This record gives sequence, C-alpha cells and structure tokens, in this order.
Amino acid sequence: MRILNMSIICALAAGLANGADGKWTSLLKGSGLEAWQTEGKAAWSVEHGVLIGRQGPGGASGDIFTKQQWTDFELEAEWHMRWPGNSGIWFRWSGAKTGMQMDILDEPAYPNVFSGSLYCMGKAFVARNADASSVNKDGWNRVRIVVRGDHIVIEQNGRKVVDVHESSFPGPGSIGVQAHAGKDFANMEIRVRNLRIRPLKN
Repeated sequence: MRILNMSIICALAAGLANGADGKWTSLLKGSGLEAWQTEGKAAWSVEHGVLIGRQGPGGASGDIFTKQQWTDFELEAEWHMRWPGNSGIWFRWSGAKTGMQMDILDEPAYPNVFSGSLYCMGKAFVARNADASSVNKDGWNRVRIVVRGDHIVIEQNGRKVVDVHESSFPGPGSIGVQAHAGKDFANMEIRVRNLRIRPLKN
C-alpha cells in the first residue's frame, strides 16, 4: 500500500512539475467592477452577475477590461445583444491598438460575417464566421475561446466557427468587452454572463 501511495504522489508531483492547466476563475463576481478598468465613455454595470454595456452620452463608445492578464487560456461566456448593435469580447489586449476580438455584430456593411468572427487590430477580420445558423439573435449565445500560442479556436452554440493561427499579439493581455459608437447602435445593449477563464499551459 505504501508503494502505491508513493506512486500516486510521484505522479501528482510530475503533473505539477510539467504544469497542468489552471483552475477556472469567474470574472463576474457580485455587483462590483473592482477587477475591471474602463476605456472610453460607455456605461457599464453588473446586475445579478450579468455585465451590461451601453453607449455613453452622445453615443460615446467604450470598452471594459480586466486588470489581470493572460497569455494562453480557455474562456467561456454567454452573450445577448439588443440589436442593432456592435460589440465583442476582447483578449490579449494590452493598450491602444492591440488585441483581438471575438466580434458580436450583424451589419449590412459586413455581409456573411456573423457573430463569432475573429477581428485582429491592424488587420481587421482574420477569420470569418459565415454560418448564420450558429447565432441565436433573439436569445443567449454560449461561446468558448481557446488560445494556445498563435492557435485560436472559437466555438459558438456548440459549433466550431473559427480555427486559425494568428501571431500578431502573443500576450499577455486583458479580457474585455466593447460597446461600439454610432447612431445606428444608439439603443444597443450587450449583456455577458457566466464569464469564466482558466490559464492553459502552452
């Protein structure tokens, strides 16, 4: 029995030494935004565990970002949009003109580009979700984003909509949510809930 116990201990120690994937952490706790920082003048609040974003005065845009940063990670969340709207979930953001975003949009200006597409600062869309059926426009949408090195996979409502390699921003960077400017989006309201993340070993 001692030998078996020692074997288990050695196996656990080896796993820790090799670096196992981290534990899940909720990014929305309570009703406060102490773990977040804002950029711009959009209006942000947390109600019953749901992050809510709207345009600010005069249709002003803005973003909200976690103070903590990650490089490789697995992220899960659910989003709901009051249309017309334009938003997205940022990752590997470290300052102005950095980061990538899982876009949340439905615009005539971008035909056949639906929510779940991947936008990269400085390059525009580097991977497009052309599957309209992967989006629930009238309800909640569940997304999973997995980032390891330059490999990015996005799943939406159980379907893989993005699988691409993009090395523009190696990280680390913050997670964020956007509220876009523009009269066309004056009444938009982006809601995000069950937002959680865990670090991954590359």
